[in-house]
Amino acid sequence: MSKLQLTLACGDYDFLRPLINGEIQPQGIDLNVLTMSSPERHGRMLRHEEFDICELSLVGYLVSRDKGCSYNAIPVFPHRRFRHQYMVKRTGCGIERPSDLNGRKVALDTLQNSAGLWMRGILQDHYGVDLKSIEWWCQEEEDIPFEPAQWMNVKRVARGKNVDQMLLDGELEAALYPETLPSIRGGDPRVALLFQNPKQAEIDYYKNGGFFPIMHTVVIKNAVLESHPWAAISLLRAFQRAKEICYARNSDPRSFALVWVQDLLREQREIFGADPWPYNLEDNRKALEAVIRYEFEQGMIRKKPQPEELFFPPSLQTIQQYV
Repeated sequence: MSKLQLTLACGDYDFLRPLINGEIQPQGIDLNVLTMSSPERHGRMLRHEEFDICELSLVGYLVSRDKGCSYNAIPVFPHRRFRHQYMVKRTGCGIERPSDLNGRKVALDTLQNSAGLWMRGILQDHYGVDLKSIEWWCQEEEDIPFEPAQWMNVKRVARGKNVDQMLLDGELEAALYPETLPSIRGGDPRVALLFQNPKQAEIDYYKNGGFFPIMHTVVIKNAVLESHPWAAISLLRAFQRAKEICYARNSDPRSFALVWVQDLLREQREIFGADPWPYNLEDNRKALEAVIRYEFEQGMIRKKPQPEELFFPPSLQTIQQYV
């Protein structure tokens, strides 16, 4: 019997590589895997629904779901990242602490970007930043058009300009950007990180009621799920098995070109436990509730779904096993 032929678009991550190189095959499925950068992948799925299965921006998924998209998610979260080290200030403009962002002009990629949403939520919930007081400057158009909350003062960067140069030229005072800005990479003295020790700030945030922020989930077209509902469990198990293979390989220091990798792995286990990237609902419920709240408050979604509603129901079931 022939296998189901499906295309998966995803990032080239170590715990997806067993799926990418074919070492792991979902039961009953023959995967054609396309690896590409997040902006391209998200834009192509959100605007045109090009792929059968896609690693997709969690925030973008919630926006598209609110508007009636034709795909559903499974509780797989292949990309997470702390974001304190992506918060940038212009030096010499009086910003010394996060609350000094109040009343300032702050750059974003888009409102819909998962990194930006998490950064705004973190600043609001943990650092006394009043989002209503800020003038938000977005670099790109939104993948899915929507009307932000009326209290959000949103501006669009003019064609031909970019937020990094605007920051250097004094037109903006800070940035919450999903990747390290060129000016920071180049060590330009006109800019600096908002948090002087971002790693410690991220650890403190996590230990004091914060989250390991979820950037992406995995979605499957409804046409696939309606015709082959078993595919959701098959894919979920394959993603989980690929991650387990990655963890096993990462336990060997020979796998890394890093001198102190064992110290880093030990520190990670002490903070997060054995699995910092859990693929299930319950371990991620509070983080999902936070994302839903942030998006609803900022006008990105019209209704606040329960976390369970975000996922294809069979993918949330506990599979019974004999003792």
